[in-house]
Amino acid sequence: MTNRIYVSNATNQLKKVIVCSPKYYKFNGINEITKSWMEKGETEQNDLMVQEWETLINAYKANGVEVIEMEPQSELEVQTFARDFGAMIKEGAIIGKFRHPARQNETQVYEQKLKELGIPIVARCNAGCFEGGDFWMIDEHTIALGLVDRTDQAGVDNLREQLQKFGYTVVGVPVAPEHLHLDMCFNIVAPNICLAAKSVLPFWFIKMLERRHFTIIDVPEELIEKHGCNVQALGNNTVLGIANNVTVNEALENAGVTVIKLPLQQILKAGGGPHCMTYPVERSY
Repeated sequence: MTNRIYVSNATNQLKKVIVCSPKYYKFNGINEITKSWMEKGETEQNDLMVQEWETLINAYKANGVEVIEMEPQSELEVQTFARDFGAMIKEGAIIGKFRHPARQNETQVYEQKLKELGIPIVARCNAGCFEGGDFWMIDEHTIALGLVDRTDQAGVDNLREQLQKFGYTVVGVPVAPEHLHLDMCFNIVAPNICLAAKSVLPFWFIKMLERRHFTIIDVPEELIEKHGCNVQALGNNTVLGIANNVTVNEALENAGVTVIKLPLQQILKAGGGPHCMTYPVERSY
């Protein structure tokens, strides 16, 4: 067993990520955001999506993050949302279980990449469902798993059992299914600072954050689908955010968080932002 520490919290300096180009992304009505764009007659516009995605990659490189790019595969239509196949903890990788058949074949190629990188797999969801967009380390010992649309109670129970031996407490956080993943309505951006759509999150969860002395920046419900919470913490009180989310960016800056504003628009129609497109492999410890 290696003593290497991979990810011990959500906000230490980000060192290494896995990402995948949206070159072959296809609109798929498996989330409410994309469904509504499809109803308006929108199409993918992959060239534009790739251009926007490259601004994310360049921002990582400019901030000293090692970027590992997957080889996009045309048959994996939603592969660009690298976050969702699993999660990382101190000890290594957790492999999730996709709810939708459109995504299930992604697991194999991402798991192969972890093996190439020599990253140990320390837990695997083998009952129910679990996707990485529902995963948050609230602190070094507490993991919150969203019970939204893609992770279910059987998945939470299954992972709780496997993660107990590492000393983690796992809590399930129920949110209405139209919000897709927990990272759409909650995000830890810097030590003890979080974005939270308080109106859709359970009261006890907000209280739990307050007890841990989080400063909670409340995001209105109407900004959830505009990816108001979907930023990626780089460490050093800095996040990758979205240029159009003006009020959220101002609130973050007022709380002392630097926001690198990415020009993402087309890619957001696919139903995910910077957080969804990023699988964090390693943070400093």
